[in-house]
Amino acid sequence: PRRDDIHTILIIGSGPIVIGQGCEFDYSGTQACKSLREEGYRIVLVNSNPATIMTDPAYSDRTYIEPITPEAVEKIIEKEAALGNKIDALLPTLGGQTALNCACALFDNGILQKHGVEMIGADRRVIHRAEDREVFRTIVQGLGLRQPNAKTVTNLEDAREFLLEIGLPAIIRPAFTLGGTGGGIAYNREEFDDIIRRGLAASMIGQVLIDESVLGWKEYELEVVRDSRDNCIIVCGIENIDPMGVHTGDSVTVAPIMTLSDKEYQRMRDAAFAIMRAVGVNCGGSNVQFGIDPKSGEMVVIEMNPRVSRSSALASKATGFPIAKIAAKLAVGYTLDELGNDITGTTSACFEPSIDYVVVKIPRWTFEKFPEADETLTTQMKSVGEAMSIGRTFKEAFQKAIRSMEVKRFGFGLDRNDKWLAAQRASADEIASGLQAADRSQVVWPIPEDTLTRKLAVPSQGRLYFVRYALKMGWSIDRVHELTKIDPWFLEEFRQLVAFEDTLCQFTTLEALPRDTFVEAKRLGYSDAQLANLYLGSISPETILAVRARRKSFGIEPVYKLVDTCAAEFEAATPYYYSTYEAPYTIDGKPVLDDEIRVTNNKKVVILGGGPNRIGQGIEFDYCCCQAAFACEAMGFESVMINSNPETVSTDYDTSDLLFFEPLTLEDVLNVIERLNGGGIDRADRSGRVVGAIVQFGGQTPLNLAHGLAQAGVPLVGTGLDSIDLAEDRDRFKALLDEMGLKQPPSGIARSLDEAIASASRIGYPVLVRPSYVLGGRGMEICQDEAALRVYMTSAVNVSDLANAPVLIDSFLSDATEVDVDVLADFEPSEGTRACMITTDTDAPRAIICGVMEHIEEAGIHSGDSTCIVPPFSLAPNIVEEIKVASRRLAERLKVRGLMNVQFAVKDSTVYILEVNPRASRTSPFVGKAKGVAFPFLAAQVMMGKSLAQLGTKEIISTGFHAVKESVFPFAKFPGVDVVLGPEMRSTGEVM
Repeated sequence: PRRDDIHTILIIGSGPIVIGQGCEFDYSGTQACKSLREEGYRIVLVNSNPATIMTDPAYSDRTYIEPITPEAVEKIIEKEAALGNKIDALLPTLGGQTALNCACALFDNGILQKHGVEMIGADRRVIHRAEDREVFRTIVQGLGLRQPNAKTVTNLEDAREFLLEIGLPAIIRPAFTLGGTGGGIAYNREEFDDIIRRGLAASMIGQVLIDESVLGWKEYELEVVRDSRDNCIIVCGIENIDPMGVHTGDSVTVAPIMTLSDKEYQRMRDAAFAIMRAVGVNCGGSNVQFGIDPKSGEMVVIEMNPRVSRSSALASKATGFPIAKIAAKLAVGYTLDELGNDITGTTSACFEPSIDYVVVKIPRWTFEKFPEADETLTTQMKSVGEAMSIGRTFKEAFQKAIRSMEVKRFGFGLDRNDKWLAAQRASADEIASGLQAADRSQVVWPIPEDTLTRKLAVPSQGRLYFVRYALKMGWSIDRVHELTKIDPWFLEEFRQLVAFEDTLCQFTTLEALPRDTFVEAKRLGYSDAQLANLYLGSISPETILAVRARRKSFGIEPVYKLVDTCAAEFEAATPYYYSTYEAPYTIDGKPVLDDEIRVTNNKKVVILGGGPNRIGQGIEFDYCCCQAAFACEAMGFESVMINSNPETVSTDYDTSDLLFFEPLTLEDVLNVIERLNGGGIDRADRSGRVVGAIVQFGGQTPLNLAHGLAQAGVPLVGTGLDSIDLAEDRDRFKALLDEMGLKQPPSGIARSLDEAIASASRIGYPVLVRPSYVLGGRGMEICQDEAALRVYMTSAVNVSDLANAPVLIDSFLSDATEVDVDVLADFEPSEGTRACMITTDTDAPRAIICGVMEHIEEAGIHSGDSTCIVPPFSLAPNIVEEIKVASRRLAERLKVRGLMNVQFAVKDSTVYILEVNPRASRTSPFVGKAKGVAFPFLAAQVMMGKSLAQLGTKEIISTGFHAVKESVFPFAKFPGVDVVLGPEMRSTGEVM
């Protein structure tokens, strides 16, 4: 039952996004704020990250954007009490390790006791028992369960002594850290000493755990929820394809668990419940990890987290069971049997979710930003994001997950990175265009045995592709298993995909491919892009649409299934879908496909999300997508969200009216839109269906799809495609600026090495070089002389997607001040559409400046890495005015409808324009929080047809304070990487 003795609850967020602690905590925090407010509690929130949905004033009664430190939190507790709103309780389990550590410090310093604040969700004793490695070990042994032989040490001497007992390799983990920071695997004495020193420094209490190695064992995780009446349920079991020794955040994972017998699973489930009870978690969720020896079946307990974690976000999205929301309600006294299941609306939260599909998660790394980093995967997490996909079989879900990653791979093989296929075609030069440097050096087929053996034995981001090559070369499953320790069940699945490729390659043209083989390919998860590459020789919107036309002529279309927590046993109320090609069953001799989608005739707007997080495209864009969904609702449209990122608020089932958990590729997006339109993009009766798609809010990902969507006839809402191209195309943009009389640093365009050298000598060194159409400064460098330029042109030039995208060369303005401006405008686009026509008042302002941000770092450091300040602090008023006027003129000339971002450089009182992006930028949420206005929310309404005058939006001249945005970097995870900043973005998050 609900507790009535507490009224005001303080929730601590997780702060800036770092590797190991991403936007899944924004998702869990947002859910908790919503569910506790609906219970009538007063919520006070502390978080320092402006790019989160949870810091929107709508989610809590008071929001503090302050650092997450015990000192700052104590001041907030005192301030609230002085205002007569005493804080009764603190909920620390939703903000990751940051919030837990802060809450523990507040308790240990007696601050909570002094102010009479109670910890709910997990008290200090529980956190201590789960997080202190030694205490947890004693508890596990007391239950008769086994943990790997281990010892906690606080200095190097004790560590060396214990090493003699267990031998190498040894696994080292510091206490109270997140994402395995400071830990690692030592294979020799030198590494051992090195990692111990690093770990002792990283741990808050100077304590390190040394484990005997269980490398190569199978790794599993269970998400467990327990309430105060001792009801326990398993929400989801997750199996790691990569064996022990790779951090779970860096493993490819699958749900449900595939390779355990029922007996083994029950043993694990009982152990998880016993641990929950012994540790004392009695109102919330936890994550328990296990290892199993594939030879003997022996089970060991690895660790537990007494809080909502990255895996709970994944489990919530995989099953439809909202762990964070339920955990928040349990923390205020409810029990599971008193809570309902939102998705079915009829069952209670006591039902363990059961799923009739397969979910695959693949992490997204950003090693290309850190070329000198070690790509080997160990117990320290290195990935920055993840993509999740859902299918009816493992093969289908696995291939969908690969194409959700946006690393230019469209499936397990047969795309342009496939060396085997290239060798089949005997064109050796194509092979060199692989993505990773490691791949680029090996352009030979077959791959030499020693190379392949090394690639299989050492875990790295591309290991599964080498597993495919080994199977292609006829290696046995046993041999591959010996090297990788990946379970033979998965290897057999991969082998079947490899065998099917040979079937596909027997046909030489698309016309020759028979219908039944085509159907089989789609069922195994092959994308139209892979078939386009195989039969038409390239991947482009034209070839993909050609394969699509052929597929539709055969009548091969996906069906949409519900994620309903109960394997279709009860009816689901919330529309949360995934696509699959499944075998039809027959009724009265006719084949019937079981499609579970329910479509209304209301007008719909499709919002394309940003896909997996990466450096340069993160939570800021998810914030914009959520605001767009809220704007649709405000204007009476149904919002349709398409995204593949399980950590985000945008993929929560109650953010949008319809949610499709699909890869952001041309094929998958068109499938959804056609299905919503009742089978076609352009039907005469399109009176009540998809009226437009929003591509400006998800970063570069949806913009890359814009041309293909427009070619297929999808109406795009807001700023027209022509304007987006005009701003991206160097020649056209330069002409535009000259015509408007605006200055740009001297620049040139090169499509070859000779052109580059000629341009650079004309402009004068140093020069800034970069490819067109990229985000986050991917592939940008500053070249000081001709030698550096030669190296760049020969090693870095195939970073951009478009076949003929030239390299841009600019004069590098040293010592200039960089300025970022966000603009909101409502001009009529040349060919973009508006979802509804509303007459506009012509006298009102058509463009307003959201904010002018001055950077502290000089021009040449990527704007995403710079510290910036609103309003500007050192620019003369006349310069600021000149910048505002230029921004408004650009918005008008580019016919911007929605948001636009302009970057200026000011040198010796001259204003230069660096670049213009007619879309939402990563500064939109920060500027909005600084001014107290949700600009993306307004922008989405403008894109759908409202005018600024109707919205009553005016420029906010002054707020009376300065707001500062500072970036957070992941260098701790990549020892040995140069920490100098440059034009390529490297930060993972930000604070305000």
